[in-house]
Amino acid sequence: MRIAAGALVVVLTAASTTPANAAAWEEVIGTGSFSGYGALESEWNYRYPWGSDHNGTARMYASSSDHNHVSLSGGVLTVKATRISWDEGNSGADPHLPIRYHSGAIHAREHVVVNDQFPNWEVKGDFQAPSTRGTWPAFWLTGVNSWPPESDVLEFKGDNRNWFNTFRTSSDVSSSIVGVSSPGSWHTYRAWMTKVNGTDVVIHYYLDGKWIAQHTAKNFVGKPLWVIINLQMEGSSGSPGPTAETVYRARNVYIGRTRA
Repeated sequence: MRIAAGALVVVLTAASTTPANAAAWEEVIGTGSFSGYGALESEWNYRYPWGSDHNGTARMYASSSDHNHVSLSGGVLTVKATRISWDEGNSGADPHLPIRYHSGAIHAREHVVVNDQFPNWEVKGDFQAPSTRGTWPAFWLTGVNSWPPESDVLEFKGDNRNWFNTFRTSSDVSSSIVGVSSPGSWHTYRAWMTKVNGTDVVIHYYLDGKWIAQHTAKNFVGKPLWVIINLQMEGSSGSPGPTAETVYRARNVYIGRTRA
């Protein structure tokens, strides 16, 4: 049953700061994980969970000794994409586009798993996102053991619209597309996931504290999800992409859950 949108805004916005049962909530990744490289590396791994390549033209380069594309300063994570001038072959991931950029990604060490023990999860953060043609920043969750499931909390594809997406199958997708004023300024993106029955989850998406949409995530229960922050390029965001450096920044990223 769908509840009136106005009621959701009131109830869920309050829950984000003062949960009805605060003692039941626990922090998985706190807002201080970008305070230094030690804190970062205790909570996050570099690159994608599967390696360096994905579905665009950027290859991810980052490690504990290489901070050219993933760096920290003053509690802010900066992911930087730079155009390359040499032939580095094609991406190892479908659709195998030519590599034209070096960029960066991180993924949380702990998985999000909505189940009987942890029936509610909150994933949120503040981001400055590039939105010019060919830039494809994301803050998203994707299946550890299969794809889908997928939930996109932040995804810009070459313009100033954010895509809140829930992939149930490759062809069964809910998308709520919202224009964002000045995506390159700080905005807060949030997803609240709650178990509604033995197989299904409801995901509520927010922008700057405003409730945007409710998606039903069928068959998400019990399926572990990676949480990823990355700056991909071109692909679904169009081409040609920029020749100048592109930066994507994040701060105050938080993952929390309730324990039944």
